[in-house]
Amino acid sequence: MNSFSNQSIAECCVIIPTYNEAENIGELIPHILAIPHFRVLVVDDGSPDGTGTIVQQLANQDSRVGLLSRSGKLGLGSAYIAGFRRALAEGASYIFEMDADFSHDPRYLPNLLAAASRYDLVIGSRYVPGGGTTDWGIGRQFISRGGNLYAGLILNLPVSDATGGFRCYRRNVLETIDLEAVRSNGYAFQIEMAYRVRKAGFRIGEVPIIFPDRRVGRSKMSRRIVFEALLNVWKLRFGMI
Repeated sequence: MNSFSNQSIAECCVIIPTYNEAENIGELIPHILAIPHFRVLVVDDGSPDGTGTIVQQLANQDSRVGLLSRSGKLGLGSAYIAGFRRALAEGASYIFEMDADFSHDPRYLPNLLAAASRYDLVIGSRYVPGGGTTDWGIGRQFISRGGNLYAGLILNLPVSDATGGFRCYRRNVLETIDLEAVRSNGYAFQIEMAYRVRKAGFRIGEVPIIFPDRRVGRSKMSRRIVFEALLNVWKLRFGMI
């Protein structure tokens, strides 16, 4: 179900994919709406915990909230693609990606938007000066930094945080890239999108963010998602996807 009105959406649309984020989403959305010219599109994959119901209630109260409900857990990448298409169709000029669990702090949204005056894709980066992580163990830090180094070396990506999912795309970027060709569906999606953006000749910039661990709920990371990222980097390198 889509609760957007027929009016053209505000200039900035924040897409939030959700699966079982009832403990976070109702608190997060008002923080985003407090920023002028921002609105929210939640893409919910049939969360059994009532996430979609909470978002629909907020949408009934405020036309700046949209809900795109899907039939099941179809994956992060496909959720963002569906969100991109809806935001483009509704006229957004700047389209953001953001997690639902407060690991991405809404206070950074204006920083990403400001940098979009100079770049076509802006990534909220944990690994540029001023950025960082909190509440992470050594193992998680090693996997994250190692994964970004791995992707950067193989794909020749001049990006410190290619796996980062806090982003701002200018409209023309998503209109130019063939979204049908995107194959990654887990966190490899972020690497693939950065690679396709650079390959298309667009400018990529990074702004620092502090990335804490999620407040409540369970991480969606799995071995399958990690394996997909490791494999798809090589597929991209050799033009197999």
